[in-house]
Amino acid sequence: MRSGLRLLLATTLLCIEAFHFHARRPTPLATSNEDVTAIRATWSNGQAIKEYQDFLETGKSELEKEDDGPSVIVSSADNSPLVDAIVALGKGEDIVRSPRDPLPDTMGGRDKYPIYIALPPYELRDFLQNLEGDWKNRTEDFVFISGGRSCGVVEPILREFGMCRDSMTQLLVGFSLPRPLTGSVNARKPEDLSVRLGEDANGEAKWAGESQACGKWNGAVAHRLKENAIRCKQCFYREWRRAMWEQAMYDCVWNVVGSVREEKTDHLDVALYYELESSDMMWELANGLRGGLAVTLIYGFEDRLFSFAEQRGKDMPCEIDERMFDHSINIFPGQCKMLWEYCNYAKSELGLLKDCRIPKVEVSSIPSLVKKGNLRADGVI
Repeated sequence: MRSGLRLLLATTLLCIEAFHFHARRPTPLATSNEDVTAIRATWSNGQAIKEYQDFLETGKSELEKEDDGPSVIVSSADNSPLVDAIVALGKGEDIVRSPRDPLPDTMGGRDKYPIYIALPPYELRDFLQNLEGDWKNRTEDFVFISGGRSCGVVEPILREFGMCRDSMTQLLVGFSLPRPLTGSVNARKPEDLSVRLGEDANGEAKWAGESQACGKWNGAVAHRLKENAIRCKQCFYREWRRAMWEQAMYDCVWNVVGSVREEKTDHLDVALYYELESSDMMWELANGLRGGLAVTLIYGFEDRLFSFAEQRGKDMPCEIDERMFDHSINIFPGQCKMLWEYCNYAKSELGLLKDCRIPKVEVSSIPSLVKKGNLRADGVI
């Protein structure tokens, strides 16, 4: 009995002492909302960790910035608006080469220079498989291009050849493409498509649809675009990859949702009248990216994409290119049931994607809003 009382008394004294200890601890200094926001932003951004790791490894706290100069642009036999865009952004000193042509020893007095791979993605694998000689020795100078109707997603192809890494230069297209003029410097110059969305909690401008560059030649690429009044964010590969998949999701969802309509539909129409469908499909694909590729899109992607479509989507037609199916639609991991429902409907009811292999789903299970539009399509919100 006495031993029990002693134990109870000792426990009580210990609790009292602990209370006084915590009471004597200094009260933390109050922080403003701005301080809290900054701390959260730092810890929620893996880019900060990556930048610190690179600083420890190289001693450099910023990305290297190199001036633009004469470059090689690799073109296919088909006329390409992408080739004309890159040529038009230069100063008339670039040369256009086919994959079979030899590379020059120097360009503008430099023995190293950017080599823009402006091939359509359905020709890229064959190009990389057949690299020889100087081409094979110059892979570190390649600039791969993603985003939009002409470029799509090339990550799966690059991964096959071990080219998805920090040092590899990649450009995410955020500018308009002129009509093909076979590499003419007289082509109409591309225009910036980025959209400003206001400011974030730190007072910094928020943007949607901007070009982004990463890798060895990111400085030269950004310089070329900025010289033509086109925004280009320079970043490391991890951040670039998240932006690339965000753009890929936009290209897929807006074109698929808009292409199953009986009437012609542009990207603005999708944002205004088919918001629910687009949002549902985006979240389905975003969940697949997180689970299948460990890619978590940057917070606020839905607002950015709808804002971009509302400001830039007018007269931007919703189209599905069968040649780009495996590079703009059939690229997302996971089941993607809603996406395949729409694609099967487009194939069976509208005659689109005739030669494409689409995972089978019951077309009858598609909600009626796919065929008739949702309430907003009828003008009722």
